Amino acid sequence: MTHPLRLRAFRLLFVGRTVSAVGDAVVPAALALAVLRATGSTAALALVLGAAMLPRLLLLPLGGVAADRFDARRVALLADLTRCAAQLLVGVELLGGDPALTTIAVASAVGGTAAAFALPTASPLVAGTVDPAQRQRANALLGTTANASRLAGPALAGALIWAAGPGWAFVLDAASFAVSAALLAVIRVRQVPRPERRSVTTDLLHGWREVRSRTWFWSSLLGHGTWNGAAAVLTTLGPAVAVHRLGGEGVWLLMLQAGAVGMLAGSLIAGRIRPRRPVLTANLGLATYAAPLVLLAVAAPAPAIVVAYGVALTALGYLNPVWETVVQSQFPPHVLARVTSYDWLVSLGAMPLGYALAPLAARVWGEPAPLAVAGALVLVACAGTALVPDVRRLAWPAPAAPEPAREAAATS
Repeated sequence: MTHPLRLRAFRLLFVGRTVSAVGDAVVPAALALAVLRATGSTAALALVLGAAMLPRLLLLPLGGVAADRFDARRVALLADLTRCAAQLLVGVELLGGDPALTTIAVASAVGGTAAAFALPTASPLVAGTVDPAQRQRANALLGTTANASRLAGPALAGALIWAAGPGWAFVLDAASFAVSAALLAVIRVRQVPRPERRSVTTDLLHGWREVRSRTWFWSSLLGHGTWNGAAAVLTTLGPAVAVHRLGGEGVWLLMLQAGAVGMLAGSLIAGRIRPRRPVLTANLGLATYAAPLVLLAVAAPAPAIVVAYGVALTALGYLNPVWETVVQSQFPPHVLARVTSYDWLVSLGAMPLGYALAPLAARVWGEPAPLAVAGALVLVACAGTALVPDVRRLAWPAPAAPEPAREAAATS
């Protein structure tokens, strides 16, 4: 079997995504420090983060429709150019020495809008550059570089901010999007037959029917959404538990580092292990996230929590490439972007709910209660997918040779 990186189209896609991931990894820390330096207000930071998240959530389904209608490569290219301009604007604003919060918020909203159109293109681009037998390894490679970037991102951001200031972190991210767009401009992607042009509403409903018609998919999405909501609870309450009951900030930082290492390890494992029942195996792995939630709730010894968190994030790192590979094989190419957009919508949409409910529940019942409830929900929702016959039965598709005539056709 040809290694995916021997394929020119995927190699260019891989390089572009890797460069972009490195640029993105430095932005969260730089954004937080830049806004706090400029305003001294956590409310201002929340405003900027919300300005990016809201359009991303609201426009994701439209991003899926656009990628299916107009070619995923072109949509991804335009989204990268837009995000390049938005990040460059923030960088210039910060380098000017007197940044305006309104400018940063507007640029964040523009970047969030572009992300809503970029996220659904990820699966179609992999499916259009790699044959089915190579997709698991290709997805694992992309997951590995993304997770490695997250692991190195905070250190790189710290060095860049210390040496030159947070504005240059945004300039670096803008440059990474420019490189990604330049590579997308020369990538050749297999053509996907386009259905006849219909209304946007009809396309949205058609994508939703594809989701709803596959029990294994929507039942797993419920588990994945619950996982993300629980992750928001842990992210909100975990630092306070670590500081007040487990020994200090170092415990929380160690947890985060263990999680980052686990994500990287999981994506590496995903490129080498091919279980007979991929979705069932991956969902049962996600259920291990209940362990760190419950251990935090009872203030278990810090080493046990760190190890449990690392194992749980290893399961997440493993799930992502496996899930993407299965989705790419089970849905028709012409609806793949819409299906991916609904996947992202459920996953991202559950997180604000967790962020909002966790502190409210903690004020009423204390921190252990919402952590324990979140752990129970994750266990039930993720392990409960094993009760769905389609989840238990779904296996890897039989290997098939590439179609020489039609699959060789490419968009320019």
